[in-house]
Amino acid sequence: MHLPTLTDDERAIYEWQMWVPGFGEEGQRKLKGASVLVSRVGGLGGVVAYELAAAGVGRLVLAHAGNLKPADLNRQLLQTHAHIGKPRIESIAQRLRDLNPRLDIVALGENVTEENAGQLVAQADVVVDAAPLFEERLALNRAAVQQRKPMVECSMYSMEAHVATILPGRTACLQCLLPEKPADWKRQFPVIGAVSGTAGCIGAVEVIKLLTGVGEPLAGSMLVMDLRTMNIRRVKTARRPDCSVCGVVG
Repeated sequence: MHLPTLTDDERAIYEWQMWVPGFGEEGQRKLKGASVLVSRVGGLGGVVAYELAAAGVGRLVLAHAGNLKPADLNRQLLQTHAHIGKPRIESIAQRLRDLNPRLDIVALGENVTEENAGQLVAQADVVVDAAPLFEERLALNRAAVQQRKPMVECSMYSMEAHVATILPGRTACLQCLLPEKPADWKRQFPVIGAVSGTAGCIGAVEVIKLLTGVGEPLAGSMLVMDLRTMNIRRVKTARRPDCSVCGVVG
């Protein structure tokens, strides 16, 4: 695959990053040539997007609908108080461009659905799932598995955070882990912004590892973090042969 070259400005900006063992200029060029989809760019996905923009990923496809509410501001760090009542996606795109004006952004004021998931996933090399609703998560999972696109799964609740990397055909998919969505799940739930940010930073590292080949992704396991007690563990996951989504993927 042909990789884009770096400008002198980019070499200066990413100099310290390229000092990471095994990363180098080739790793930076891989990031520049990559496209990542982030589904919901709020308290969790917004941190993923911000870290990827800072790292030099070349293109971000961002899907997030709705207008900013006061209750969003404890965690959605790409927003501002002055933006309340306005479309979230506008502030998201602007804040990311302020950080990295070289970034190519596809900003969509819509959430993932069964109808648009395939088209969104087709635009990306890696998918990041940070949606609060299981319908969105499962639709994104199906599209990622069908197109064999790796997906980084990030979630949080209260003071717990989970991160996993799904490699279609090799690891359990989200449907394996969640055969049925919880019947009692509510759109509004306890959130501490720093917990969202913790999961988001780890999710961004997973994306960078997938794109550059540096390090070992969380493939076949899930990182489970209880930040109330700082109990952090890596739980193995397994594919279900009867999974309706990835059971037919070799």
